[in-house]
Amino acid sequence: MALAQKNCTHTYDHLNKLISNDLVVGLPKLKFEKEHVCETCQRGKQTKQSFKLKNLDSTSKPLELLHMDLFGPLRTMSLRGNYYAFVVVDNFSRFTWTIFLHSKREVYSEFKKLAKGLQNTYCNNIGAIRSDHGGEFQNEKFRKLCSKLGIFHNFSAPMTP
Repeated sequence: MALAQKNCTHTYDHLNKLISNDLVVGLPKLKFEKEHVCETCQRGKQTKQSFKLKNLDSTSKPLELLHMDLFGPLRTMSLRGNYYAFVVVDNFSRFTWTIFLHSKREVYSEFKKLAKGLQNTYCNNIGAIRSDHGGEFQNEKFRKLCSKLGIFHNFSAPMTP
C-alpha cells in the first residue's frame, strides 16, 4: 500500500529505512513515495532573486555621497580605551575612514572635523551623507551642521543593513 503524504523527501527515506529494517515495533508495512514535498521544505528551498546589477555608478566624483554608521559598544576595549567605531565610506571610491570613539557623543565633533578635512583635502564639498536613524545622526546639532555645510542628509530605510 502506497501512501502519498505531503512530507519532506528526506523524511520518506527515513520512514522507509525504519520499515524495511523492522526498527520500530508496530509500524505498518507501507511504502512511502517521494511524490510530494511539504510546503515548508518547498519554501525553504526557494531563493530570492537578486537585484539587477547597476551598469552606471550613482556618483561621479569623490565626496558626492558618504555612507556613515556607528557600531558599539564593543565587548573588548581598544588599546586607547575606545568602545565605539564610527565608519564613513565614500560611495565613489569606496575609501573608508574608521574613527574609534570613547562614546556615541563624540560622533558629531568627529564628523565635523572629518568633513572639514576632507573638503580641504579634495577641494570639493560633501554632497550628501546617508546614515541610519540612530540618535547620533538624527538630531538637531547634526541637522544644523549639514544645513550650514550644504550637505543633504538622507536616511536608509529602517531595518535594512
